[in-house]
Parts: sequence; C-alpha cells; structure tokens
Amino acid sequence: MKQYIGTKIVEAEPATLYELKEGGHFMKKASEEWTEENARIPDLASSTREGYAVRYADGYESWSPKDVFERAYLPIEVNENLKPDQPSVSQKMVDDFITEVHVTTLGEKTAVVRAVLVNGFEIVDASSFVSPENYSEELGKKICLERIKNKVWMLLGFLLQTGVSGVKK
Repeated sequence: MKQYIGTKIVEAEPATLYELKEGGHFMKKASEEWTEENARIPDLASSTREGYAVRYADGYESWSPKDVFERAYLPIEVNENLKPDQPSVSQKMVDDFITEVHVTTLGEKTAVVRAVLVNGFEIVDASSFVSPENYSEELGKKICLERIKNKVWMLLGFLLQTGVSGVKK
C-alpha cells in the first residue's frame, strides 16, 4: 500500500469516551451537561478515555484519543489583526511553535541561532557583525529570531493553506 500525508481543518473539543460494561460506548463532550437520561453512564462504564470530539468539514463526527489528536492537529489561534471568521496564523501560533532556541558564537563576531519547532524541524540562522568590538550575542540572537519567526509564519501559512484548500487544485 502507498502512504499518504495530508492535513485538514477540523472543529474539536475535549471529550471523554466511556466504554460500557454491556458493550458499546458513550461519548460526552466537555461542553455538554449530564442529562437525567445519561447521568448513570459513569456507573455503567468499565473504563474511560480522554480525547476529542471531532467534526470534519463534511459534518462527519468522530472521537479521537487525546495523544493522537494533539500530535496531528495544531490549534488555530485567532489573529486579532485579521477577520476573525477566516482561518489565519497568529503571533501566538508562531511563538508557541518554537520550543527551543540555542545560540552559539562562531569566531569573534557571528551569532548562530538554532530554533527547534514542535514537530522536531529545525531552522538555523546567523548574524554577523562588522567588527568584533560591536558584537553582541543577545543582539545577534534577536536579529536571527526575527528572521526565524518570519520563516515559521511562512511554514504555518503553507500548512494552513493546505488545510483550507487541500493538496489538489
């Protein structure tokens, strides 16, 4: 079989899946209240699993285990500067996508910054000063991080566009 990679935009919220002793299961979304009719579900369950209730673009709804869902989907944060009803990349998404930053000085006047992203991808940038007397590792880091964040904006924009439009024309 061939392997495929893809992305999509989904709506989701935390949910608990109750495996029932008599067979079957019951999913309770975090936003839902217990009704008189289903309030006994926890007593009838043999186990529970945390996850997400997921709604796809075509309206199909399913449940996904928490670790599987959080590994596959990035939460979309509203960009305050754009129309809130349209998907967009926000500064918070960019900042949160960078998990580690490492700075090294090469020679007497070059700062090299390596940023590790949440998916393990790494972006490296360098900033050199004209003279060693003016070198500042902190300023070099700031310059490099700004350029790295611009690259993350582009990468997240590409990912979001793929989620909106898919991978075919």
